[in-house]
Amino acid sequence: MKSIDEIQSVAVLGAGTMGNGIAQISAQAGWRTRLYDIEEAFVAKGMERIQAMLQKAVDRGKMDEEGRARTLELLSTTCDLEEAVSGVDLVIEAIPERMELKKEVFARVASLVAEDCLLATNTSSLSVTEIAGAVPGPERFLGMHYFNPPPIMKLCEIVRGEKSSDETVALAREIALRQGREPIVVKDRPGFASSRLGLILGLEAIRMVEEEVASPEDIDKAMKLGYRHPMGPLELTDLVGLDVRLSIAKYLAKTLDDRRFAPPALLERMVAEGKLGKKSGEGFYKW
Repeated sequence: MKSIDEIQSVAVLGAGTMGNGIAQISAQAGWRTRLYDIEEAFVAKGMERIQAMLQKAVDRGKMDEEGRARTLELLSTTCDLEEAVSGVDLVIEAIPERMELKKEVFARVASLVAEDCLLATNTSSLSVTEIAGAVPGPERFLGMHYFNPPPIMKLCEIVRGEKSSDETVALAREIALRQGREPIVVKDRPGFASSRLGLILGLEAIRMVEEEVASPEDIDKAMKLGYRHPMGPLELTDLVGLDVRLSIAKYLAKTLDDRRFAPPALLERMVAEGKLGKKSGEGFYKW
């Protein structure tokens, strides 16, 4: 296993909200970073998002122009998976939450990278151990679950798979720290720690809207003012995506408890109507 000082290059697979944010903080850490997605339009949009986030950091005095230019200089994009991962020291996957897709991608990635390349999935709820089953040498595989948006949210949940080595976990902690994140280490259990707790709160908030207990705005205000949450559970659901929340709820209902994690009918109906939150322009709020 490599040491933190031997990490020189990173491939981030998936240029969506999570992927482009992970690519940004990896480049800010000083690593050459390749951002990959299956279509040019996706990587172009991802780079636009990175540029906007960096400009905001400059405008707010969090970064100088030199830091912004240096970060962009370390970033590159590609739609060729082999080109993306060739010779890199670390691969972080942030593609859609579909088990078979993740296993398929990692099986191919493992055939293209060196045996000591660290492999990490950003999955928010799927079994890290099961994904690792597609990889020769699963001891180098684990979860690195970042939060949205990664350049702002400090938490990185490091998920230890059944075969993840102590050296792999230690290196992942150092990587997260170098990226400016605060790591915690959890075992590979459905929903880990953060998704499991956050989902319960979000589902209950949706049920409260369904039961007309209060408006979405007032439910969110209760948590922000009463519990000092920076964002209410319904606003956060809009940001994460109602479809993503629904998918996680179904998975946890199946693997943990069908009563606690059963998706509210309102959530299923809104997803069916295309009200997915910020990315569709409407969820519990209009964006």
